[in-house]
Amino acid sequence: MVKEIGHFIGGKLVKGTSGRFADVFNPNTGEVQARVALASKAELRAAVENAKAAQPAWAAKNPQFRARVMMKFLELAAKHKEELAALISMEHGKTIPDAVAELREAVDFLRYYAVRARADFAKPMPLPGPTGERNQIQLHGRGVFACISPWNFPLAIFLGQVSAALAAGNAVIAKPAEQTP
Repeated sequence: MVKEIGHFIGGKLVKGTSGRFADVFNPNTGEVQARVALASKAELRAAVENAKAAQPAWAAKNPQFRARVMMKFLELAAKHKEELAALISMEHGKTIPDAVAELREAVDFLRYYAVRARADFAKPMPLPGPTGERNQIQLHGRGVFACISPWNFPLAIFLGQVSAALAAGNAVIAKPAEQTP
């Protein structure tokens, strides 16, 4: 039995109301390894509305808190590294060493943006000027970001996009590549 995979909207798993699925093939064997539910227009609207509603509360969280959430995700990725590397290999066709390298890069992105959240969003930063006036810049989230993974780095670059947006206090609509959902 091929596993059917849904998507998440507002932290809840949705099996897909469109009734449409895409087969996910293992490029090494040609086997169908899963069927992914395609989102309906209504589900997409719900995801966008949910993200818009959630973004102000996420942006209001202390940057230290946002960084801790990313570090917790990093810990979970490290704990499940074998599963994730195998999934990357089976779904994308990468060799195990390449899949492990991609996972390491994903973990590096999470760590980097957690550090940046703590450093860049904690307090206003001075902007020195030549005339002696006092200027500051304060960084904050801007809204909802759409992050779409590339097929060739389905985890690393995807998590780089997502973690950068979340670190800044934005909400995210995340869409995987068709080839590597």
